[in-house]
Amino acid sequence: MKFKEWLKDLNYEVLQGSLDKDVDEIVYDSRKAREGAVFVCMKGTKVDSHEFIPAVVEAGVKVLVMEEKVSVPEGVTAIYVHNAREALALLSAARFGYPAEKMVTIGVTGTKGKTTTTHMIKTILESCGKKVGMIGTTGIVIGDVVTPTKNTTPESYELHEAFQTMVEAGCEYLVMEVSSQAYKMHRVAGITFDYGLFTNISPDHIGPDEHEDFDEYLYYKSRIFNTCKKGIMNKDDVHWEQVTKEASCQLYFFSMDAQGTDFKADNIHYVSQSDFVGVEFDVKGRYSLPVRVNIPGRFNVANALAAVSILSFLDLPKDRICHGLEHLSVNGRMEIVYSSEKCTVIVDYAHNAISMESLLTTLRDYNPKRLVCVFGCGGNRSKDRRYSMGDSAGRLADFTIITADNSRFEKTEDIIADIRGSISKTAGKFIEIPDRREAIRYSIAHAEPGDMIAIIGKGHEDYQEMNGVRHHFLDREEVLEAVKILNN
Repeated sequence: MKFKEWLKDLNYEVLQGSLDKDVDEIVYDSRKAREGAVFVCMKGTKVDSHEFIPAVVEAGVKVLVMEEKVSVPEGVTAIYVHNAREALALLSAARFGYPAEKMVTIGVTGTKGKTTTTHMIKTILESCGKKVGMIGTTGIVIGDVVTPTKNTTPESYELHEAFQTMVEAGCEYLVMEVSSQAYKMHRVAGITFDYGLFTNISPDHIGPDEHEDFDEYLYYKSRIFNTCKKGIMNKDDVHWEQVTKEASCQLYFFSMDAQGTDFKADNIHYVSQSDFVGVEFDVKGRYSLPVRVNIPGRFNVANALAAVSILSFLDLPKDRICHGLEHLSVNGRMEIVYSSEKCTVIVDYAHNAISMESLLTTLRDYNPKRLVCVFGCGGNRSKDRRYSMGDSAGRLADFTIITADNSRFEKTEDIIADIRGSISKTAGKFIEIPDRREAIRYSIAHAEPGDMIAIIGKGHEDYQEMNGVRHHFLDREEVLEAVKILNN
């Protein structure tokens, strides 16, 4: 492949050399430099990879993409670009033959609900016999193969590499979570989604290494409506006008409360039975469908409505959409791991006070005999989270078991002491069981008929980190083992 064949979408300036150099790879990690590779030099917050130019040239690199006009050895082709991260995304798409364009692409963004909604869409499509690739918090998913990722939206090269793998595996659809950082860091530059979905927005990811303030966060979130063909927005979100004011796509709205939207949830009912805990409602508007969703909570009505809104454009059998929603399971997101006449056990990723409040308030709507909460907090993180989560548990749960989460390099007993300090100021009853496995087993062994047990904080995570070492630990597995022991 000639280098110039990868440049059709790029704005660049040739600093020296020929664009007819033969290339077969793109790298941005100097340790992967070799002959035939294009090296993209990027300026990060800690490392400026322009400093590695002599080393990569020595390793055989003959083509450089730079965002600084620095001198390079003779015989090396060098081009200048305004933004190297954007260039990396556009070059990666070309290097893999634009694989995203070979699938129906669905991008989902928002502060909450991204993971659940993408799983809903994937499950329904698979229920309709479609092959789906998915990228998000749980990793890159192709069929039953899950590849963990560092970021919700991986770096652009890894994205296009995954897209190509999906195409080769026969995937017709791509469903992915699109983070605000993905837009800020140009990871999805050049991608135009067929459908873009915005679930909601609230203050989050604001800090020195993320977004300067809420306005910046909202700006980058809203970019999805400038990079999709059809956009679907939650009109119940108080910021919907700000989010959509610069939208360039064909726009549709969904809602549980607002009038005159394209898709509306009506006749909402909470259902709690020994074999089914979830919600029922009717979709009305541009699309009509009675649905039953086996995940509890009003916010999962919103997630399911969002998923159905997207899928209504795809000419899918309505009975298969209903089947998918009634039988879906989202790892660690309001996941009902066990349900019987005695108790219902739910595993959820809620790991801050806002998510915890939402979860426990939602479960209260199902009128359990007791609402039992099992949780801890991560070590080497803000203590404010411990205080606020302890307060939420004390106010909203009937009984709390304080235990370990990922203690990292802190002592578990110190973290529990911080939680104890806040929960003690409420009227909530609690005990402390530092071993998370024992805490889960205790909650199930001492359950009373009609109890709901919420095991929160880790969700889909399959490890527990103690003293800097990760050990295998999955809440779902521990629940099932506890049930097995109890029934023997």
